[in-house]
Amino acid sequence: MRPKQTLLLGLLLLVPVLAFLFLKTFGTNRYALPTYLPDRVDSTLVGGKWQRDTVFHQLGDFRLTSQSGRTITQKDLDGGLYVANFFFATCPGACPRMNSLLMQVQEKFRKDPRVKFVSHTVDPVHDSVAVLERYAEQYGAIAGKWFFLTGSQDDLYRLATQDYRLPAPTGAAPGLIHSQNLYLIDRYKRVRGIYDGTKAKEVNRLITEISVLLYNYDHNSPGR
Repeated sequence: MRPKQTLLLGLLLLVPVLAFLFLKTFGTNRYALPTYLPDRVDSTLVGGKWQRDTVFHQLGDFRLTSQSGRTITQKDLDGGLYVANFFFATCPGACPRMNSLLMQVQEKFRKDPRVKFVSHTVDPVHDSVAVLERYAEQYGAIAGKWFFLTGSQDDLYRLATQDYRLPAPTGAAPGLIHSQNLYLIDRYKRVRGIYDGTKAKEVNRLITEISVLLYNYDHNSPGR
């Protein structure tokens, strides 16, 4: 590798680290990640004045099967945060790129049990447990940390369209739901970040914001 390329790669790898150190030094405890997917606005009468509070969507429970054949529910993801995405094993372009970048995120937080990864197939007819097991091995998924999930088509489509609010396929013969998004889910099952999973810059931002959320957890910042 040429010296200039080596220097550029080193600088790119330092970006999330430097960003986190900046936030930690200059007030990470005052830095709150946004919350996505509002459900409604509640109005409460306080001291004769109406106060409006946005209520954000919380992901519902699910019951799906992992690459090991184990049944996974939201309870398996309690106590920390997780990164979620949608893919299918025969996807030729975006999915391999997205899951390759997720490998880097997994490696960054390899030793932190609070950080997990959940990849939902949108092609359960093809993506059996055996297929997902081979696929997970291809991307170095750590057992108990990165789950590749399959289930009934109805359950997976409901999860994608109702919980993550992805647009449903249209037409006489609807195709697969497809998204390049990565979603950062907090311990309250709320979406705290949405990223383009095919872009290294966006994935670096994800790494930084995972670090911010964990820092807030460590310093007892409720709701952040």
